[in-house]
Amino acid sequence: MKKFWQNNKGFIVGIFLLLFFRTAVADWYHVPSGSMQPNVLIGDRVWVNKLAYDVKVPFSDINLNHHAEPLPGDVIVFQSAQAGDRLIKRVVGVPGDKVAMLNNRLFINGKPVGIQAVESHQLFDEFLNDRQDAAYYSESRPSGDYDQNHTVAESNATATKPYFIRINRRDFGSPDSFPEVEIPQGYFWVMGDNRDNSADSRVIGMVPRDEVIGRAERIVISLDGDNFFMPRDGRYWEAL
Repeated sequence: MKKFWQNNKGFIVGIFLLLFFRTAVADWYHVPSGSMQPNVLIGDRVWVNKLAYDVKVPFSDINLNHHAEPLPGDVIVFQSAQAGDRLIKRVVGVPGDKVAMLNNRLFINGKPVGIQAVESHQLFDEFLNDRQDAAYYSESRPSGDYDQNHTVAESNATATKPYFIRINRRDFGSPDSFPEVEIPQGYFWVMGDNRDNSADSRVIGMVPRDEVIGRAERIVISLDGDNFFMPRDGRYWEAL
């Protein structure tokens, strides 16, 4: 055993440090579905910052410090007990919010979320090439709409940052309307950017705070399964 350790200690320590890093600091998440298209594609490897909201004991779920909360607009990775799987979705409702949807138009605290049609973009026209089936919009939540939950600085940091959503032109899948729901403390309302193809809070319910693993921040690399898993040009270290 001593000889084995001497001959392999560098490798063993390296593996331990890698596991330590992945369990406590950051990890990457392989995206298997299209629920977050167009912003996150099937085959993306997403960088997940596990220190964004919490500090946990390595190799455990013991939380040492809740130092931040997910904000509207954040893309989070969470371990869903309801779905029995690890999922990636966007936060659209935080504690205290009232969220509703009518014909794929989000309403937050009684106000419609701003949307604008997007006619051309590399994400849609090159990577997805499905304009005949889908329409794309830029969606953003007005700043100052949720200062009751966060400081003005925090609100403005994400509220005015737009993101793209995808809407099917026909054959709706996920519910495109739901009545107003108030988000209680300790829970979040999450949705996929691919609004008609996402098993999100409309299906699995609200996400408990303790299921949140971290914030998805960047695309590390994107592999195209329809092209022999070749890397997609232009999707290296792209911010979400």
